[in-house]
Amino acid sequence: MTTERDPIREAHSQWVRHGWSDAADGMAMVTSVARVQQLLTERIDAVLRPLDLSFARYEVLRLLSFVQSGSMPMTRLGSLLQVHPTSVTSAVDRLVRQGYVERLRREHDRRVVLASLTDAGREVVERATDGLNQHVFAQPGIPDEDVLRLTELLGRVRAAAGDHVAAPPTASHR
Repeated sequence: MTTERDPIREAHSQWVRHGWSDAADGMAMVTSVARVQQLLTERIDAVLRPLDLSFARYEVLRLLSFVQSGSMPMTRLGSLLQVHPTSVTSAVDRLVRQGYVERLRREHDRRVVLASLTDAGREVVERATDGLNQHVFAQPGIPDEDVLRLTELLGRVRAAAGDHVAAPPTASHR
């Protein structure tokens, strides 16, 4: 009978055995976060792949849908998504080809390029959000109180890296 072993716990033991005890806990934490990111990405992709969306493109659509006008300057999108301008351009290019977004110029300043949500984009982002809420966000894999605590702890990591991090969220009413 083969006993399954936790590879991250095994790596932790190896770190300690090799004299890296001061880094072993951090290695295990970072490796655990990376593995959980893989697992969550698989769940997200299972929802978005049938809609021919990546999570990056979904985020662009969702941000645009939150704005009353449905339009936002490309530079603002990049800032809110915390990604490089070329990443935003790439995502918007694909969304334009899919018919979910169009590029517009501001009337009063033609230099500003806006990404603007189309009706098809609004429809697909609502379908994607329904799926993500049902299959990923509402059931992330740990109890609600742990979700809040983990979000707070990850916020500390983000803040230490220079992100602006707001106060932790309060429990939603479920």
